[in-house]
Amino acid sequence: MREPNRERVPPARRTGLRQRLAELRGPEVPPQPLDARALAALAANPGCKRRAILDGAGVNKAALASALGSPSAFGQSQFAFMRGNAFEARVKADGGAELLRLVHEKLDAEAVPPTAGTVPDLSAVGPEGRTARTALALREATDAGVWTLLDHPLLALDVAGSPAFLEPDAVVVHPDGSWTVVEIKSFPMLDGSADAAKVGAAARQAAVYVLALERVAARLGAGPEGRAGDAAHAEATLLTVPAPSDLPTAALATPPETPTEALGTRSVQDGIRTRPPEVRHTVLLVCPKDFSNLPTASAVDVRKQRSVTRRQLDRLTRIEDIADLLPEGTCFSPDLPTADLTAAVESVPATYAPECLSACELAFHCRDHSRAEGAVTSLGRSLRAELGGLTTVDDVLSAARGETGDPTDPAVAALRRAAELRAEALGHTTC
Repeated sequence: MREPNRERVPPARRTGLRQRLAELRGPEVPPQPLDARALAALAANPGCKRRAILDGAGVNKAALASALGSPSAFGQSQFAFMRGNAFEARVKADGGAELLRLVHEKLDAEAVPPTAGTVPDLSAVGPEGRTARTALALREATDAGVWTLLDHPLLALDVAGSPAFLEPDAVVVHPDGSWTVVEIKSFPMLDGSADAAKVGAAARQAAVYVLALERVAARLGAGPEGRAGDAAHAEATLLTVPAPSDLPTAALATPPETPTEALGTRSVQDGIRTRPPEVRHTVLLVCPKDFSNLPTASAVDVRKQRSVTRRQLDRLTRIEDIADLLPEGTCFSPDLPTADLTAAVESVPATYAPECLSACELAFHCRDHSRAEGAVTSLGRSLRAELGGLTTVDDVLSAARGETGDPTDPAVAALRRAAELRAEALGHTTC
């Protein structure tokens, strides 16, 4: 499938954007790559230009928050990290036999049982090389029609004009050629269920992988069968950019959405694959069973999370548009003086909400400034939506007292009625 020409970015523009983002990050500061967790958080708050430009430039937000004097308070402990790695190694032992068994049991029981799956080598030089190698392995596995486990493949997804390289725990290719994302987590499933908040976060993260896989499937769908090298070359053409190793910022061409019902078939007469392989919207979540280290799994439907994430990512303002509005010389290097760094961060508009506290390293800094400005968003998005044009706490209180505001505005009328009821309850009279 050929991408529309309007989505291709001229090399000169890509080079200029890379240089601009490197200047924003700091010439001596290594980039912080985007991952699926960060993308899910970014998609949950698409109106925040501050996070978009910081993530696009590869800024380490944890180091930035510490330099601003508002360090982040979340992260994975070293013990949890080691426990998670040990559990993942156990799940993938013996060529992924146990993992393939769980995929067969939970998602594809009618298929031939996986007696011995294939685990292709995905090693390559650089993220572009690994992404192209993953695409080639997916093509070969789809054509082979056998159970195949891709251990830590690398995928690419365009985010506001800047690429994110994503590494799911595993992708399984079924004998029918369909693809399944596998998420391996270290939190337990007790009596067949897990913590709802953690499952929701895992589902949002898996939905990002599904979106990235659909891009790969769409590109492979139009290639001639038996010519996997052409597919790999096409993938490399899209992803390989002569960029410096410190910044993956070449804009990727993103093919249009392909309807789910049109996936997974190929032409028998002319030997040309006419439709992309199917990317399943039910992912497999693998966790420890109860309090043991034995793996168990559950099928999780991520269609809703996928649709929401795709819509929100599409709404993001392109990185170069945000960068063009910044003052000349803006830099987010943590080595700068605190006053200069604060001015640089505040030059980019932020959209703070309480949900940011569990998803963004700059949440404490943004919360303090949001409260200082009296913004109602610091009280929650749902309340902000109900207040309409009243954007500050002072505006809300003034409208409730009848000092300002249009009486015909439903929000103003509701506030005044609430103030009257409160006054009556407290035994006061209203003016």
